[in-house]
Amino acid sequence: MTVGRLIAVIFIFFCATLAWIVLGTTIVVRSDFGDTRLMQQVQTLWGSEHLQPAPTVKWMKTKDTPVFLDLDSSDIKVDLKLQQRRKGLYWYATYEVAFDGAYTFTNAFREDKAFTITFTFPSSCTIYDDFEFRVGDEYITPSGQLYGEVSTEVDVPAGATVPIHIAYKSRGLGEWRYSFADQITTVKNFKMTVTTDFDEYDFPEATISPSNKTKTPQGWILAWEFNNLVSDFDLGIKMPTKLNPGPLASRMSYFAPVSLLFFFTILIVLGAVKGQNLHPMHYFFLSAAFFSFHLLFSYLVDHLLVEISFLISTFVSLALVIAYLGRVQSWQFSLWAGLAQFLFLVLFSYAFFYEGYTGLVITIGAILTLAVMMQITAKVDWAEVFRKKEKTAV
Repeated sequence: MTVGRLIAVIFIFFCATLAWIVLGTTIVVRSDFGDTRLMQQVQTLWGSEHLQPAPTVKWMKTKDTPVFLDLDSSDIKVDLKLQQRRKGLYWYATYEVAFDGAYTFTNAFREDKAFTITFTFPSSCTIYDDFEFRVGDEYITPSGQLYGEVSTEVDVPAGATVPIHIAYKSRGLGEWRYSFADQITTVKNFKMTVTTDFDEYDFPEATISPSNKTKTPQGWILAWEFNNLVSDFDLGIKMPTKLNPGPLASRMSYFAPVSLLFFFTILIVLGAVKGQNLHPMHYFFLSAAFFSFHLLFSYLVDHLLVEISFLISTFVSLALVIAYLGRVQSWQFSLWAGLAQFLFLVLFSYAFFYEGYTGLVITIGAILTLAVMMQITAKVDWAEVFRKKEKTAV
């Protein structure tokens, strides 16, 4: 390949890179705009994240001076059932939650006191079915006087212990959290058991990991147990999320120039070794065939599953390259080029399906390719090859 043709190929590569940048940016803008709007729709239809505060017990020492009591014990059972829902280019991890909490507190004063018990709902943007708020033998019905809270006042004899029971069924999105208080507090005789029907899970930031984990056929049983904990951290669990097509397509597009660079390098080296050099216009059409993979994939994921979209885009792009080079050079050459395309375009792009392993897969592929090319060209007399090119150019 002459210097002039090599410069033309480099120019084509940079033009293709610009096209991929534009495509990736378009996907990001389209995804981010849609995500904000669709997130609001999902929250309206299903519910938002849950942050369940512990019930509070207070005695008013004076009109403006509340005294908060610690709970003597907490026994909480939470059942989480995952339901993945897709809107546009995003999957949303929605869930159903069944909450059942049994608490106790004691009037440690030497005289009878009137205490205010307050339950705060974990989210205002959802529904609550089978709701129960019971203090002793009294059932409290939400009156709507306090936004997001239900309160009642009870008279407790000195030294008496009062049970509190709270239960409901609701729906949420993304993660579920339980909060002891807004500041550092003491938690006594605490036990919470969360049962899931899904295998993969994570913990939100600034939360305490469970004391025990037990695998079940359906999912997990996660248990938190504390005798006398002092902390301002929450407890919680983050729902597993599916691979989101929008961010996946944008990352693949931004990385595409690296795949094309490896592919062009293979073609140039093979062409120099086998004397089957391609014209810059051939490289232009090949880069367009590479670009078609990402362009088709970015719009197919709007309507099909991401895996099916990936397979269709792979078949179309491979067919374009192999059929084209089969007519330009030879079918043997086109099959070698198709193999290189499958490695650099398809497998490298598929690595983005596994977050955290993309860089490793790409590095291994690049090293293996370097090793193969070094073995193929080890006996090549490069001085003779370039001498022939110079004579041809003359």
